[in-house]
Amino acid sequence: MARYELLNNEVHKDLRVAVGYGPQFGDAVGAVPAFPTEFAELVRDYPILLKRNAEGSGWDAFALLGFDKDENLFLQDGRWDAGYLPGYVAKGPFLIGFQAQVDQGVETFEPVIHVDMDHPRVGAPDGVPVFLPQGGHGPYLEYVIRVLRGIHDGVQAARPMYAEFERLGLIQPVELDLQFNATTTGRLRGFHAIDRERLAGLADADVVSLHRSGWLEGAYLMLASLYNVNRLVARKRARLAAQG
Repeated sequence: MARYELLNNEVHKDLRVAVGYGPQFGDAVGAVPAFPTEFAELVRDYPILLKRNAEGSGWDAFALLGFDKDENLFLQDGRWDAGYLPGYVAKGPFLIGFQAQVDQGVETFEPVIHVDMDHPRVGAPDGVPVFLPQGGHGPYLEYVIRVLRGIHDGVQAARPMYAEFERLGLIQPVELDLQFNATTTGRLRGFHAIDRERLAGLADADVVSLHRSGWLEGAYLMLASLYNVNRLVARKRARLAAQG
């Protein structure tokens, strides 16, 4: 269970966070949430796919890391073998929460940073410090803040974008049977992706509307990311070969 606390430079002045990668940190997962604000980076390494959210009211995007629930093909001897680290991983034990504030009788909710004190990265003696000795933000925390801002902006952008993709019929199921070697096969099920033919067949007015909304780029980035499925299969084959 997570145990979140509002990050404070006095309460957490000695907080250290491990920055390596491995199953011990919860990194052995087959997919992680992805956000439109990082699609241009993710497309270099990862397939970007969609799933219905838990409420069934919309869609969430994911960067595919492997073909099994606990398979991360980017983990290599304590490092992350890719040019870009997904924001969901980079944020570590931190997340954005919202704190109520009242200004001239009007209640607003301001984003604030929380830390999960039960996260396996928290409290590592050899971890990086979150705060400077004088109480200011350390370089690691500054990096995390930038990542959290990107995630926050991405969450805001995602819902209307995916809703429009759905309205236009661009979201279609992905079902692939995969052959990794002579004896090992796999399946990719349960995800959805942008349909190339439907995107190409959109009416001019819909294309213009997507472009003006800034969502057309997102559709094409998701579509282009599907080529990374073959690269992920190659990683799987190399891993199987290394295991003999």
